[in-house]
Amino acid sequence: MTELVFYTNPMSRGRIARWMLEEVGAPYTTQIIGYGPDMKTGSYAALNPMRKVPALVHDGQLVTEVAAICAYLADAFPGAGLGPQAGERAAYHRALFFAAGPVEHAVTNRAMGVEPTEQQSRMCGYGTYDRMVAVLETMLDGRDFAAGSRFTAADVYLGSQVGWGLRFGTLPKKPLFEAYYARLADRPAHRRAVEIDDALLATAEASA
Repeated sequence: MTELVFYTNPMSRGRIARWMLEEVGAPYTTQIIGYGPDMKTGSYAALNPMRKVPALVHDGQLVTEVAAICAYLADAFPGAGLGPQAGERAAYHRALFFAAGPVEHAVTNRAMGVEPTEQQSRMCGYGTYDRMVAVLETMLDGRDFAAGSRFTAADVYLGSQVGWGLRFGTLPKKPLFEAYYARLADRPAHRRAVEIDDALLATAEASA
């Protein structure tokens, strides 16, 4: 029987991987890893030397990095229909890697107050924050989902980035972004994932 062990914290990017696991629908075991010693030392640090969550172990194989977890699960459980079909592969992979690269880096740098000069922007994979936002708009314009007309694993990752950006102001509240995320937020798997992690977070806060 397939064994999935999910290492996460409800205050982390593990929430994205949780959504993907709920979309897949395969049973999995959750191990909550606390920030601090639990994450930085001992058995978890040996499992994932990056000392970050989430991590996924599938039948003894380790997968880290949220975009990789999403893509891996889509491949490992093809019956869920979350991988790309013919004609979707280019847009699917572009969306996954654009979100994991330019979007993530541009948003993080801006949140830390890092604004590259014109010359420095040549070194940045995202160029400039404004350029990243403009390209993201063109990628979503005229389509319902990241890969076209059908929901895929790319939407779990890209959609989470967009939803987070809209909620916390790290992306502008453009109608295109809001409409895209609205198509994703009410998915049953997304609602289940949010309920699970919110309950875990409430439990952690109550015991603190």
